Amino acid sequence: MTAAQLPPVAPEVTATLVEDLSPRLRKRLDAAVTKLGARPTHRVGDTVTIAVDDESELRLHAPGGVVTTTDAITCGCLLAPACVHRAAAACAAPVADPAPELADQPTPEGPGPASAADSAVTPDPAATTATVPVAPTAPAEPAASPAGPLEVASPAQRAAADALWSAGAAVLEAGVDGAGAVTQSALLRAAHTARLRHLPRAAGAALSVVTLLRAARAGDPSYRTADLVTALAELLGTAHRVGTASGAELAAVRGRARRPYSPDGSLRLYGLFTEPVVTDSGHGGVRTWVAGPDGRLCTVGDVAPGGVGRALGVADRAVRLGDSALTHRELGRAGLAVSGATVSPDGRLGAGKGVKAVTARGVAWTKTPLAALWETPPAEQAARALRSTARYEEQHGGGDLLFLDVELLGAVREPGGICLLAQCEGGIHVRLTVADDDPALAHRDNLMLLATAPGTRLRIIGRLVPALHPRLTLLACSHPTGEGTVDLGFDRLRRADLPDPAAPVHPAPPQPEGSGAHSPLYLLERRVEQAVPAGRAALGMLGDVTAQTRRLSRAGLPTAAGLLTALCASATRRDRDLFGRLLPADSDAFTLHWLSAARYTAAVAESLCAAAWEPT
Repeated sequence: MTAAQLPPVAPEVTATLVEDLSPRLRKRLDAAVTKLGARPTHRVGDTVTIAVDDESELRLHAPGGVVTTTDAITCGCLLAPACVHRAAAACAAPVADPAPELADQPTPEGPGPASAADSAVTPDPAATTATVPVAPTAPAEPAASPAGPLEVASPAQRAAADALWSAGAAVLEAGVDGAGAVTQSALLRAAHTARLRHLPRAAGAALSVVTLLRAARAGDPSYRTADLVTALAELLGTAHRVGTASGAELAAVRGRARRPYSPDGSLRLYGLFTEPVVTDSGHGGVRTWVAGPDGRLCTVGDVAPGGVGRALGVADRAVRLGDSALTHRELGRAGLAVSGATVSPDGRLGAGKGVKAVTARGVAWTKTPLAALWETPPAEQAARALRSTARYEEQHGGGDLLFLDVELLGAVREPGGICLLAQCEGGIHVRLTVADDDPALAHRDNLMLLATAPGTRLRIIGRLVPALHPRLTLLACSHPTGEGTVDLGFDRLRRADLPDPAAPVHPAPPQPEGSGAHSPLYLLERRVEQAVPAGRAALGMLGDVTAQTRRLSRAGLPTAAGLLTALCASATRRDRDLFGRLLPADSDAFTLHWLSAARYTAAVAESLCAAAWEPT
């Protein structure tokens, strides 16, 4: 049994089942999750059945694709319902989370206008110069403005944020190996409470942390420690700011569970491409990108529980927008005329009853108005993409997409595998990687085939990957023959489509002198990353860092040197009481030092990423 075979379970359901276990059963929970993962399953309609042993079965009933109540998980063993199996099944299943493409209806908001901003998904770069963070304190009352007092978080929201902080700090204290099902359930309970208190951004970050913890503990090959670092920094940073933010900043810190749609009149839209959407929470579907005459990007999506299988099926279904009979893949190459349109702040087109849409003519990527997307210099596009993922800022649709004309140079071997090297305007070498490694999708096969055709010139669309060198995930490209376009997640290129014979794989090219690739920032980044899988105590045993701090200082990074010193010192610091006995470690102080270091490295890396896109 794999997690993908089980229906997603609501966070509060898992938390309740774990909380109801006796202390003895909680100690056995992680072993029970592992044991249950080896048992066979089968699905009939909305119910998934797991054979606990030869005589008893466990059932998960998921009407609508999600387990939403504790009664929906039943066990046939003699100890049920007080057995460990129900909680183990909930912990083994994916965490239910709202689908990326939500219904065309806003959810109720928290009190006041401060809950009107969209949520972001990356850590805050603030406090990048603080070498010794201080513990959170009660915020002073903000000064009243001429229009009235600034909005601040309610006591209930502060309490929910404190619970998220404590649960996140416990994960950092224990590390991946120690953050088992009980630690995860505390985070799920805090996430559920935060969502009830209208803090969807922090709640979403908490669910991401749980999903990544489970992937790490299960040995999922797609897991990356850097992803968990980012999610944990987002969780802790957002929770910490709830108590101190006010006004517009608080609005962004709170986030929004569902983004409202606003009327946008009549739109003439031109299809660009269609990409598969497969999430860690078990959702699957597609997102089709379209552009207006002014270059504004919008999306038509269809995402629901179902995984990669649903993504492949939905691509050839009709879009749910007005009277159009176009499928998603057809829309990516055609056009729409929409009246009564509604659009969310991040560019999603609403499909309400008042929206009417009919099929219209599309245009080639080389024709007006789509051709204008490729006219902006790469450095400006990269800067825009970095801004689009900036913390506590409103997100706009397609802000992280880059439109480039490139010449393929061939495959490049990297420590993590093979990517495709290309050169774009300004002599910039860009590494192109797969958007999703699932073998059911065409991304990997297409990229490897394109790598065998150096010299081929293509017009591409990719999503920025922040790195010390120019890097994109490749989403779509013009067809190598010059006829039409290729949705690289769905369409499969053939050898006959390529003009050149196979080319050898080359080592990664050296970076120019002075590039971010030679920065010793990695000395701090490495310690930040090591803390996540190993935990606080293990980080304290990694030895003296004096030589590393000296190297950072010589490189002009004194703040990084101070953060490294403070982080490692807080990992080992243990005070004693009046009788000389060791007191418990101050996990809050260590968490604050770790968060400051994580924010700093993210901010510097972002700056180096922008510099890497400058013409050579």
